Amino acid sequence: MEDRILTLHPSGKKGVNILRSKYDQIATLMLEIIKNAGTISYEKLNEEMEQQLAGKFEGSIPWYVVTVKLDLEARGTIERVPKNSPHELRLTTSKA
Repeated sequence: MEDRILTLHPSGKKGVNILRSKYDQIATLMLEIIKNAGTISYEKLNEEMEQQLAGKFEGSIPWYVVTVKLDLEARGTIERVPKNSPHELRLTTSKA
């Protein structure tokens, strides 16, 4: 049986149980993109993720992007830039 992870949600809502391998693949690329950009809109992040994972990822890329993004927010690894619309993301200062 493959290793799984129960994701967290920044609002304390129930997370989802997903394969660790898919979580790691999405999280690694997401953190790399955010680190390289400094700050990035969610829309741009999603576009970059879809472009880079096309043909290399089985499943709904946008669904996994949302799920992992929320988990990384809940864990304090990334954060939304305050007072920004559309919302932008960045690494938290403790992780930068």
